[in-house]
Formats: sequence, C-alpha cells, structure tokens
Amino acid sequence: MNQNALASKKAAVKEICDGLKENATLVVVSYQGFTVAEMSELRHKLAEKDSRLGVYKNTLVAKALKESNISGLDDILNGPNALVFSKTETGALALLRKFARQHENMKLRGGLVDGTPVDEKTLLELSKLPDKNGMYSMFLSCLNAPITKFAATIKALADKQGAAA
Repeated sequence: MNQNALASKKAAVKEICDGLKENATLVVVSYQGFTVAEMSELRHKLAEKDSRLGVYKNTLVAKALKESNISGLDDILNGPNALVFSKTETGALALLRKFARQHENMKLRGGLVDGTPVDEKTLLELSKLPDKNGMYSMFLSCLNAPITKFAATIKALADKQGAAA
C-alpha cells in the first residue's frame, strides 16, 4: 500500500479517536443527496454551536471506535455517513433536528452521548431538551419557588398587620 495513503488513513483514525475523547456527543448523520451548498451551510451552522462535521470512510470510523473500546454503532455504519462532534450533550442535536426537518435528505442515524450508544429516536428526544445550563436554571428555579412564595406570604402578613395597627 502507498505510504501516503496509509499515513492519511492513520491520521483520519487518530482524528476520529481524538474527536471521541474531546467531545461529549457524536452523531452519525446520513447525508446522501446533499449538495455542496447544503453541506457548507450545515458545517457553518455547526461551527456556531461549537461542533464540527467530518466525513470519513465507515471502515476508518469502525477502526477508531474499536481502538476507543466503543461498541454498539456497527449497525449504522453503512452508506454515506458524516460524523458530527459536539462539545456539549445537546448542543448540536437541536440544530441537527431542525436541519433534518428542512432537508429531507438528511437523517440522524444514531450516535454516542457521553460514551453511551443511542439510536435515532433517543437523539430526537434529547434534541428537545435544553443544555446543561438550561437544566441547572430550571432546577434552581424549582428550588427557589417555595422560598420566594414563603417570603411573599410573610411580607403580606407583615403588611396586613402593619395596616391594622
């Protein structure tokens, strides 16, 4: 085999392995029928969400997954696929779901979320959730609500007693 080809394949496997280590989410996307303009648009939108899209041979992806001791994605690695790496768990998922609705050629096939293999249905459900900061905000507002209501009740009682005196 040509040394240049072998070196480029090793570099691609290393790039995929690094992407798996550095990112919280990997989404396998089928892009069959996409135009160059649609791919460029998707790459640009993903870059805004601190995510990136890469197109690799399925055999190289399978090799990188094996080297990273990840299993469960073998079923979806057929046909023209692209990998979307995202730093956050839900960062790119909402964008991908919206993009897939606008472009019927695109299909979410499955992926990894925090190292756990997930199917298309799970990815779509996760895409509807807010990110971690949004979840923390919702949780804190739930904790804060009873205290705020209690304080408002005490203030109303104090105002009522102050008006009666």
